[in-house]
Amino acid sequence: MRTTGDTGVLDERVPYLEAPLLAPEAQEDYLYPRVSEEEGALFEHCLRAIDKGLTSGAHGLPLMGSGDWNDGMNLVGRQGRGESTWLGFFLHCVLEEFAPLCEARGDMPRAERFRSEMVRLASSLEQSWDGEWYRRGYYDDGTPLGAAQNEECKIDSIAQSWAVLSAAVPLRFADRAMDAVRTHLIRRGHQVALLFTPPFDRSAQEPGYVKGYPPGVRENGGQYTHAALWVVMAMARLGSGDEAVELFHMLNPVNHTRTPLDVDRYKAEPYVIAGDVSDHPAHAGRGGWSWYTGSAGWMYRAGLESILGFERRGASFVIDPCIPASWPEYRIVWRLGKTRYDIVVRNPEGRCRGVRETELDGKPVDSRAIPIVDDGGTHRVVATMGARENPRRP
Repeated sequence: MRTTGDTGVLDERVPYLEAPLLAPEAQEDYLYPRVSEEEGALFEHCLRAIDKGLTSGAHGLPLMGSGDWNDGMNLVGRQGRGESTWLGFFLHCVLEEFAPLCEARGDMPRAERFRSEMVRLASSLEQSWDGEWYRRGYYDDGTPLGAAQNEECKIDSIAQSWAVLSAAVPLRFADRAMDAVRTHLIRRGHQVALLFTPPFDRSAQEPGYVKGYPPGVRENGGQYTHAALWVVMAMARLGSGDEAVELFHMLNPVNHTRTPLDVDRYKAEPYVIAGDVSDHPAHAGRGGWSWYTGSAGWMYRAGLESILGFERRGASFVIDPCIPASWPEYRIVWRLGKTRYDIVVRNPEGRCRGVRETELDGKPVDSRAIPIVDDGGTHRVVATMGARENPRRP
């Protein structure tokens, strides 16, 4: 909706699914649900999902349940009290997006409730600061997960990257959290960006089936590419163009297969994204679960939106780059219907971000709202980076 400007999709009628409720002690059930005779607008489906997620544990964070993004952490909240810091950041983003939609539909009480929940969540998320980074969450008994006191999984990347991407906590802390990612999770020797470290192995922690993977493999402390791309996006959001592009190249499978020795180590295709790359000592740098379309989608967005800074916004588009200072310029050709946009971004002062001036067909325009005209012609956009920065949302 943000890209196309078309909110009508929210009014599409969609049936619900029906299945028996889980037994009180059950975490999950494998069954074939029925398509319900009851249906609702897509917007109603969204609101039900948000209401389901608006939970709160002892630390004010959403309940982990049988896992959040990392479903391998399915035992953190098996008794219904475990909490997820990452889910708090994610929920903050969802509430921020949906409050204006509720407002536009005249549902002011719900919009106000969502904004009130954002304020409460932000306060709780600040309390998850561990001194140098954000904790990943809490077990049922309140023991921290992803904290310096843990023998294993001391730091998890997704809590740090989403501290930046959500803008839910003070920038000074989010920036320090990314410093911790640089220090602990980027392994340039093996060309991997780890999900967390150290991996689960011998400690008393029982996070779930993630511990069943060998240390350094897949979600157990290897590179999980989906999460690594969030790190790229967070670095770009902070303005670290040199680092964002360095890490983007590190994740690019082509760069894992440039020599016969590289190919023998990586053992996966060079032209598709691998869902994970191992950091296990016996298999360091080996790709796994290739053709991973979810991560491929995020990599496309990280490159096009976070680095090149191109984003469509309904009837206009944005040019807001975060690139290496060494790039003198780059070009984008965008075809919209039968219309072509030739976009040139120049960087004469060697900056990582900030657009000084932009022209559309020779006339000045705002780089944050370049109008779209689908007239079948060719239009030229020239954006010049420079000192008068358009600061990104921190």
